[in-house]
Amino acid sequence: MEFGPAVSGQVESGRLLDGSALRDWAHTAVGDLITHIDEINRLNVFPVADADTGVNMLFTMRSALAEANTEAKSSHVVTLAAALSSGALNGARGNSGVILSQILRGIADVTARAADESGGRLDDIDAALLGAALHRGVDLVVASMGGQEVHGTIVSVLKAAADAVESAANAGAALPEALTAAGDAAVVALEKTPEQLDVLGRAGVVDAGGRGLLVLLDALCSTVTGQAPNRKVYEPAPRRQPAEPAGDVAQPPAPQFEVMYLLGGCDDEGAELLRDRLDELGESVAIATAGVVGGYSVHVHTDNAGAAIEAGLAIGDPRRIQISVLTSGTSGLPPGSWTRERAVLAVVDGDGAIELFGEEGACVLRPDPLGENPTTLITAQQLLRAVVDTGAAQVMVLPNGYVAAEELVAGCTAAIGWGIDVVPLPTGSMVQGLAALAVHEPDRQAVDDGYTMARAAGSARHGAVRIAAETALTWAGTCEPGNGLGIAGDEVLIVAPDVVAAATGLIDLFLGAGGELVTVLVGACIDADLVEARLQAHVHDQHPGSELVTYRTGHRGDALLIGVE
Repeated sequence: MEFGPAVSGQVESGRLLDGSALRDWAHTAVGDLITHIDEINRLNVFPVADADTGVNMLFTMRSALAEANTEAKSSHVVTLAAALSSGALNGARGNSGVILSQILRGIADVTARAADESGGRLDDIDAALLGAALHRGVDLVVASMGGQEVHGTIVSVLKAAADAVESAANAGAALPEALTAAGDAAVVALEKTPEQLDVLGRAGVVDAGGRGLLVLLDALCSTVTGQAPNRKVYEPAPRRQPAEPAGDVAQPPAPQFEVMYLLGGCDDEGAELLRDRLDELGESVAIATAGVVGGYSVHVHTDNAGAAIEAGLAIGDPRRIQISVLTSGTSGLPPGSWTRERAVLAVVDGDGAIELFGEEGACVLRPDPLGENPTTLITAQQLLRAVVDTGAAQVMVLPNGYVAAEELVAGCTAAIGWGIDVVPLPTGSMVQGLAALAVHEPDRQAVDDGYTMARAAGSARHGAVRIAAETALTWAGTCEPGNGLGIAGDEVLIVAPDVVAAATGLIDLFLGAGGELVTVLVGACIDADLVEARLQAHVHDQHPGSELVTYRTGHRGDALLIGVE
């Protein structure tokens, strides 16, 4: 990727916004939403002060990215725009998620129309096309809310950004300059929202959805220009006291439930009838057309969730029904935000390890998969994102020696603060991770499952075999380059002529204290056929009754990882 020089404070050249860039934008947006999620949640007072706007935008964008990733073989901008739109619609969470799905649909609609007008060919989105797409998004969002634009919301910020892009395009500006203008205009509009919407002014906050949209615009700018805008953190200001006395005015209680579903078998007239019925049942009604997916996305806050679903049944065919209890805390997530109850997240290295742990049902996180440094550890931010990406309400984490203790604590603490029940397990090696995963039962209570997995990991004695790179003095004697080193507990216990001799010596030490199963993970730098044959023969001859299993994990660093259970 190449970027041109900045002249007069503006980037004059940058990356084309093609299909590949759209996918990269979605990936960056997910990461940036994770970074800003607490900030966005703290600002959330409209339409319901349930502190979940950041969460809902994150889950919606994550769903969009997942759908785009299914188009891994395609880099066509129309295909990727449609995938993002479809994924966002199917995975929309909350009112802000519905709005985000319509913004992405605006991009999909405009790119598809432009491709049709050019005979099916469209390589990338320029400034003029992006301006049209954002304006289309404004129209779709307003339509989904019943045609009434509420000033001081995400719509105001989106409209300002769309106008800025359109003006820049009309002045002949390239996309990078237009995106810079869009971000600047969005900031101005965002900071005006407390003046436009009284509930924001009283709470001393800017609009949460507008702040989330600014995150998305900045992610798009950094994807195209390679330069991430620097924004201030928006915090709630001291609240403004209402001018009128409120002592005797009883405020109606907020609705108990958020109901969402996709509705098929329904036309525009039926959708308007449904909107009227839902307006009677609750508030925050949003009915958005699903574009190429077909049907409608329906959202409402109500005390009568059953009636909201029955209203859909009377009009068409509801599916993907979600009912969430509306919460008011800054750390709680709606139960409906999770796609499954529990998952195991294993940090592993090597293509074979990814396949092995994946076959056992674990989600995997790989340290520095494209880098040359096999000792690169996972950061708290990377761990946090991987925990969120599991889509589970409860996550058992197997660090397997690839996460430093302070990063593990920081990442898990942040996830717990968002309402995810995270259980980090004491696995110092992938062989311990396999032992823990073997006894995992998702139907057990999390505390029981975690205890059982931790006990299995702790009972697996483990070590590694490395190849000496230089002459050195160890606790087991002097080693020379090429020697095999048997290591356990960060100490060299065996110095042997080669890797196999070191491995057999380490196995003998471990089995001397008992054990029935020996697990050996073979790294990328080893002749797997030779190692497997010699180790099988050794265990068969010297340790009758013990079983040895080997896996070609292809991990970097250690030649072999050995565990005994």
